[in-house]
Amino acid sequence: MSEAGSGRGSGSSVPQRTPWSLVAATAALCLVSATSVWTAGAAPMSREEKQKLGNQVLEMFDHAYGNYMEHAYPADELMPLTCRGRVRGQEPSRGDVDDALGKFSLTLIDSLDTLVVLNKTKEFEDAVRKVLRDVNLDNDVVVSVFETNIRVLGGLLGGHSLAIMLKEKGEYMQWYNDELLQMAKQLGYKLLPAFNTTSGLPYPRINLKFGIRKPEARTGTETDTCTACAGTLILEFAALSRFTGATIFEEYARKALDFLWEKRQRSSNLVGVTINIHTGDWVRKDSGVGAGIDSYYEYLLKAYVLLGDDSFLERFNTHYEAIMRYISQPPLLLDVHIHKPMLNARTWMDALLAFFPGLQVLKGDIRPAIETHEMLYQVIKKHNFLPEAFTTDFRVHWAQHPLRPEFAESTYFLYKATGDPYYLEVGKTLIENLNKYARVPCGFAAMKDVRTGSHEDRMDSFFLAEMFKYLYLLFADKEDIIFDIEDYIFTTEAHLLPLWLSTTNQSISKKNTTSEYTELDDSNFDWTCPNTQILFPNDPLYAQSIREPLKNVVDKSCPRGIIRVEESFRSGAKPPLRARDFMATNPEHLEILKKMGAASSIDAEDGLRFMQEMIELSSQQQKEQQLPPRAVQIISHPFFGRVVLTAGPAQFGLDLSKHKETRGFVASSKPYNGCSELTNPEAVMGKIALIQRGQCMFAEKARNIQNAGAIGGIVIDDNEGSSSDTAPLFQMAGDGKDTDDIKIPMLFLFSKEGSIILDALRDYEEVEVLLSDKAKDRDPETENEEQPSSEHDPQNQSAEPMTSNSQEVDLADQESPEESSLNSHPELLSPADTDNAASVSPSEQNSNPTENHEPTSLDGECTDLDNQLQEQSETEEDSNPNVSWGKKVQPIDSILADWNEDIEAFEMMEKDEL
Repeated sequence: MSEAGSGRGSGSSVPQRTPWSLVAATAALCLVSATSVWTAGAAPMSREEKQKLGNQVLEMFDHAYGNYMEHAYPADELMPLTCRGRVRGQEPSRGDVDDALGKFSLTLIDSLDTLVVLNKTKEFEDAVRKVLRDVNLDNDVVVSVFETNIRVLGGLLGGHSLAIMLKEKGEYMQWYNDELLQMAKQLGYKLLPAFNTTSGLPYPRINLKFGIRKPEARTGTETDTCTACAGTLILEFAALSRFTGATIFEEYARKALDFLWEKRQRSSNLVGVTINIHTGDWVRKDSGVGAGIDSYYEYLLKAYVLLGDDSFLERFNTHYEAIMRYISQPPLLLDVHIHKPMLNARTWMDALLAFFPGLQVLKGDIRPAIETHEMLYQVIKKHNFLPEAFTTDFRVHWAQHPLRPEFAESTYFLYKATGDPYYLEVGKTLIENLNKYARVPCGFAAMKDVRTGSHEDRMDSFFLAEMFKYLYLLFADKEDIIFDIEDYIFTTEAHLLPLWLSTTNQSISKKNTTSEYTELDDSNFDWTCPNTQILFPNDPLYAQSIREPLKNVVDKSCPRGIIRVEESFRSGAKPPLRARDFMATNPEHLEILKKMGAASSIDAEDGLRFMQEMIELSSQQQKEQQLPPRAVQIISHPFFGRVVLTAGPAQFGLDLSKHKETRGFVASSKPYNGCSELTNPEAVMGKIALIQRGQCMFAEKARNIQNAGAIGGIVIDDNEGSSSDTAPLFQMAGDGKDTDDIKIPMLFLFSKEGSIILDALRDYEEVEVLLSDKAKDRDPETENEEQPSSEHDPQNQSAEPMTSNSQEVDLADQESPEESSLNSHPELLSPADTDNAASVSPSEQNSNPTENHEPTSLDGECTDLDNQLQEQSETEEDSNPNVSWGKKVQPIDSILADWNEDIEAFEMMEKDEL
């Protein structure tokens, strides 16, 4: 999975030593001119407020970095909910995500140059000494070549770059003698065996100790890699070659880039998401600018800036023209098929594409950058964070948010390009949301679900490497930074490489191989930054005029296909048939389906889109049989609402999505399994009872604690080590009898989340929690008072009053049930093993007359364009609620017989993960 989209070199100024340096220098002048235009037209944020926000970023970094060093180091990452380090092999596997962990103190290495950017030079010197003393790169562990390159190799090179800068200044690092560079060289040689393929594309994984293919390596059998994985090496590998004089690294990275360029789809000039490293065949043939491809495009442009090789610029511009022709549908960026680029490959976007506006700033294409950035900001304002994936009508597709920095990065570069103080306000919002929703006593926790506000026990290294760097630079003036940031280019992980490398150890042939594969139009290649009068045509409110039409795009408009629909209405034609409106009993609908793919290219496009919608709608209808996740929020000292645990719902008891949340102190029941009359009713009276899973039905446990006077119940899994991070959401079923007598809310926590509450109860005696459908906002007026100025001990944080607990939070007003990202699987409703808890299968749920699912029409659609069809569809559903989706779609099987290949492709993409 690509973390792509980090800093750009848009403002870089370099010595006038080579002709290409004119480009970077002109870009810097362009940004300065643009800034002066904006300053004249908008009231800037005061210097005092910018300093205040910058200091707030510093305090947030101290909170994250300090807790990592105190509770996690030398582990790779901090687990902020349980205040301990994440050591690979000692925690449940998270799949590919864990391939970034190599037992090499990842977060420390990734944070090295961030320390210098934030003026923490003493801490930087201490950190370098720790890396040299403690970090071992010869571990028997299989790691991602891509992640190890951008995070560890990039982190060592960025640290080396700033170490020699500080040494030259004469105050710090006087003892330094290229030790970090020697570690980087050692790591580079450990990665080289991954390139032992006929194509030159690297294997996706390698064993740091045993390399590839050896029996001890446990890797080397893979056949596929992502385009970004193979195409995001040139900056780090070339820098290593230029620093050390060992040309082999740059040669290998160039060969991989050359192969990807040669294998692009010639008619569209697009590349796919995954490629076979041996044959060069595209495995996934969809193309976009998000996960799997993102940083490939980024590194083509930055390789030109850093290395001065014209072929990289020519390749980038060729790809960029194709992106803007096929993928860009302002303000959206939608994946397409490389062989059929006029057809969208999916109806959702992933969060990694948020880097792209920043790349467009470096390209000099400001207008689409402003449009896409504003669309993303509207999504953030709705959900507080950018979901991992969201649909074209801005519904949550994947609800997680691992504190990604790409949007902050684009915000910084748009501010550098425009000087518009609007982007300072955007950055201020990001800071507020991080402190309000992600901050926990031991750092910052990723969001498990942006809709409920529940947390995940992870704080990735890129959060410290990138987020705080971009936020600090956003509010910093030039004099706030101890070195000239314009002398460096940012890698995709925001590590800093000096631009003077362009003239150092130039032993690599700069043969222009681009023209061997395509005829190039020189007019497509911009050799200088566009004139600011073109970017901002004498209008200081230019960017605002672009943003204004998009300010309500998430809540009120229907951007996808709206131009097409409006044109069809003007011509008197009917709007295209949408899957949500289709009725198998409507002859007109069947006739439309028969025409799809047989008449014109427009009909074919409608047909392919209809199939995709049909597949996704069917998946959504299966998901809506599940209840959405709930939240357990610890609101007492020292948590103050900052810790939110993902909880499984119950199919009985108080429905938290329709009633007030339940707030109270917790108490353990006796007996702990809650399977008989409680012997300590006075302890649970008026409190939320903690009970253990097992030995009886969930409903029986609920009745016993309710009879004892409890106002709610939390069932904690008895399977030690279970976690919502690795297991699908569990929902508790009834006992097959009437459960209307159960009036209290019941939630389920896996063992790991439950232990957080049990540990808190042991340490603090009184623990108050909030049971709700969605995490409750903390009081913003007391937010600043709670944050410690310098200490990291949660004991030093003052109490935080919650807003009135009588306020109702209605999930129906926020999201419809079909938006729930429950990772729907049959095992979610499987029997509860030894505890004999009854569970309900989806088919049984369908037959439950008490279930009242919402119709499948999508929020935010343009109802004025298709109201008649929608009303007809809703009437059909209301009159026959038991009609299954399978019966609806069966009549069109014969019509879609010729499209099986496309249907299979869509189904595969639906299963793909970021």
